[in-house]
Amino acid sequence: MIERFYLKEFLTFKEADLEFHPGLVVFTGPSGSGKSILMRSILASVGLDNVEAQICESTVSWMIDEERYGLQNENSNIFRHVKKEKTRYFINNQSTSKSSMETISGEYLRHLSLKDYSDFEPSALLRLLDERIMQRSSEYATLLLNQRGHYAEYKKLSDELKVIEDQEKHLAELKEFALYEIGKIDAIKPKIGEDEELMAIKKQLSKKEKIEAAIAQAETIFAYESQVSSALGLLESDSAFFDDAMNELRNVFESSMERLNELEEISVESVLDRIEQISELKRRYGSVEEALAYREQKAKELESYENIEHSKEDLVHAIGKLKTALDTEAKAISKERHAILAETRERLNLYLGMLYLREATFELEPCEPNATGIDKAVLGLSGTKLDKLSSGEFNRLRLALLALGVESMQGSGGVLMLDEIDANLSGEESMSVAKVLRHLSTRYQIFVISHQPQLTSMGEQHFLIYKDDESRVQELDEKGRIEEIARIISGDAISDEAIGFARDLFERSRGLS
Repeated sequence: MIERFYLKEFLTFKEADLEFHPGLVVFTGPSGSGKSILMRSILASVGLDNVEAQICESTVSWMIDEERYGLQNENSNIFRHVKKEKTRYFINNQSTSKSSMETISGEYLRHLSLKDYSDFEPSALLRLLDERIMQRSSEYATLLLNQRGHYAEYKKLSDELKVIEDQEKHLAELKEFALYEIGKIDAIKPKIGEDEELMAIKKQLSKKEKIEAAIAQAETIFAYESQVSSALGLLESDSAFFDDAMNELRNVFESSMERLNELEEISVESVLDRIEQISELKRRYGSVEEALAYREQKAKELESYENIEHSKEDLVHAIGKLKTALDTEAKAISKERHAILAETRERLNLYLGMLYLREATFELEPCEPNATGIDKAVLGLSGTKLDKLSSGEFNRLRLALLALGVESMQGSGGVLMLDEIDANLSGEESMSVAKVLRHLSTRYQIFVISHQPQLTSMGEQHFLIYKDDESRVQELDEKGRIEEIARIISGDAISDEAIGFARDLFERSRGLS
């Protein structure tokens, strides 16, 4: 529920600070006093509308999925938006986005002002039937759970089988392609690092003749080695450094010539051909490593193609067992739904009669098996398609479905917000709406704007919105409520008869007379 609401600086409101009770909360007041502004502000405080208030804040008892939203629950969670240069949103003083706030509050609050067809969706109607059955049968919930689990597994395995069957249609081509791709790489037999080695050999081959000529010329230095040593001796200088240098030079020349002799056995054309093969592989796959990884992937695919028949047999067997279980469960579920359908339709039409609406048709039609079974629930209002209903009829039909749902509801239904749902109704029609809302208020906290005395009298909490130099909100006590009901009946010039009628209406709504 919404426990408290605070508003500062929005249009005709300077400030409003309200504490709410569970049950039916009614807002009344003269036209133009700011009732709709206040309702919009409450919605905006939890992210479900856009207003330009300086501060809009609601304290709620709703639980937040901490892991999903990264927010921490408090004993009561505070939703707030603040408008300065731009609008910012907070939950428990933690900054959040409007979309996150809207998603959280959307799980707990419904605004019945627009034509929202979600209550008439086949899945919602089936859920209504299922909840009534579960109220009487503890095993039915397990049956539904098993059916959903089995269907999810059935769908998963069926999708896998379809992939296999699609593969089977092209299995020969897939095998041939995999073998072809593997063969192309195996024909080259690339090795990691081979491309760098080949480029080094190519570089050496390109300089072989120049190196040999240079070494041949440089080796003439050794002809003067003994003369240099003798000169150093005559100079009485240690010749060790010279001897070491000449030995090192001799080793370099000898090892170089050995490498050049090895290159004699290497064909330049074969090196260039191999470089071209590796380069083509790299152009196609990116690198030698990637080419080898691709070959491994194709080898695994080839292995999977060879195992496909065995996999298909296992899947067909598992799907067959699941199908048998699903058929049995779906028939049992459908039998339970059909058994309670007539009684449910009768209860729905009881509420529709109270709301001065025509009887509804509520049927189950067979459909393709799915997560909810083999039934499709279809609702209609005798003589009129749902999309042709007036907004008043549409909302009263929704109220009837909500009232029906309350009969099997275990916990709180959250918050309902209704804007002038009794507008343009007769006194009897307004009283019928009021009685249904009182029934709903056993499970929902309901905020409603009303211009009719009947619905106003049924409220468990009553706020008057009035306007002098600004819009103000006042919670009314019993005396104030009777006076406000009398004003609704007779206008600003309140008569004794209106007071008497208002008192009678108020006390009857409390079961006092």
